[in-house]
Amino acid sequence: MHFMADDRIIPASELIINEDGSVFHIHLTPEQLRDNIIFVGDPGRVDMVASYFDSIDYNVSSREFHAIGGTYKGKTMMVISHGIGPDNIEIVVTELDALANIDFKTRKIKQEHRTLNIVRIGTSGSLQEDLHIGDFVIAEKGMGFDGILNFYADRDKVCDLEFEREFCKHTEWKETWAAPYTVNADAELVERIGRDDMVRGFTIAAVGFYAPQGRMVRLKLADPNLNEKIESFRFNGRPITNFEMESACLQGMAKLLGHRAMTVCCIIAERRLNNANTDYKPKVRHLIETVLERF
Repeated sequence: MHFMADDRIIPASELIINEDGSVFHIHLTPEQLRDNIIFVGDPGRVDMVASYFDSIDYNVSSREFHAIGGTYKGKTMMVISHGIGPDNIEIVVTELDALANIDFKTRKIKQEHRTLNIVRIGTSGSLQEDLHIGDFVIAEKGMGFDGILNFYADRDKVCDLEFEREFCKHTEWKETWAAPYTVNADAELVERIGRDDMVRGFTIAAVGFYAPQGRMVRLKLADPNLNEKIESFRFNGRPITNFEMESACLQGMAKLLGHRAMTVCCIIAERRLNNANTDYKPKVRHLIETVLERF
């Protein structure tokens, strides 16, 4: 990867450190960082995850970012919320990496790299008829519609370029949209977390909830047939399985920064059958329990 020179002093405008020594947005200090991290979108879901912890070391909230550190069955870990969307993922992953790999006193990159393990637990809508409400899907590949990774050097080194080319060709991707990027989940984490009770899928991380996922409320869609094209796309015989909003940016940023990351989602909507379930908390709770046991 194309990292900045080790002797570079990072300016205060590039990495903002609060007066209490915490990093700008998530308000955590280097001492509060844990190597094993669970991501959730909803700040309220942080308490659900932490309710399983044996002990709690800290509880910090700032905006949509809520973090609790503690232990689970002797394992030290933390859970943090990132809110909705890939732009928030970029903030959280960058700031967690800064806590791990930047000396806040000298503002220089540390000589020894610290690797983080990140598992995102989310909710999702299925795009195939054989995926149903309550199913668990791992984003073995995450495809981002947001374009964030395209602003970083070495983007191509962590992306599946053939997948991107075939997808854009099949869907007749519009030039006015951000170029999609596709990043694999960390294989080691997938093997650790994934079992027969989880589907390994190809996941689209949309840049919005409505039009970017083919939903039409009052405004018309630029391509009303995009979802049909997505559903019919195959790569090495495998379809795209589901929509969510964060997997690709998480997996891409983690790979660029030298961390391990994956996303596993509980299906709460069947887009092709127009079904949705708003009473999904019991299923999400079961997914949380499963990930904690295997992490």
